[in-house]
Amino acid sequence: MNIKRNLLIALTAGSLATAGFAATAPQAPAATPTPAQAETQGAVKSDVPAALAKKAKITLDAARATALAQVPNGTVKSEELEREHGKLIYSFDIQVPGKSGIEEVNVNAIDGKVVNKKHESAKTEAREKKMDRMHAKTTKTLKQ
Repeated sequence: MNIKRNLLIALTAGSLATAGFAATAPQAPAATPTPAQAETQGAVKSDVPAALAKKAKITLDAARATALAQVPNGTVKSEELEREHGKLIYSFDIQVPGKSGIEEVNVNAIDGKVVNKKHESAKTEAREKKMDRMHAKTTKTLKQ
């Protein structure tokens, strides 16, 4: 029930922000986790380039809530904003306790709809990370 409520709040806030309304109540700063909490929760790897974030109509928080609604009891391990197949998307890797691999959920950064959801085994995830590193090296070489 909490997930539905949080999703509704996030979507409403995102819709209001898109329509030009600003929140009137001051926002409390996010609590900094203690080292023990951070170790338990695991650090979320986040890659959201500012240039792409300016183009997104949906906030990272709203997209994260949408992705988590797709994976009950999941915890976000990494999140990124990227162009994929001509679309601006948020990509979330979500770990489910007791389940190997991760669930990857892609959310359209313009309309907030789920574009794709798939399970990736640990082997597939490792292969994908290797390909990302190779792509980064190639891109860096081409820019020089």
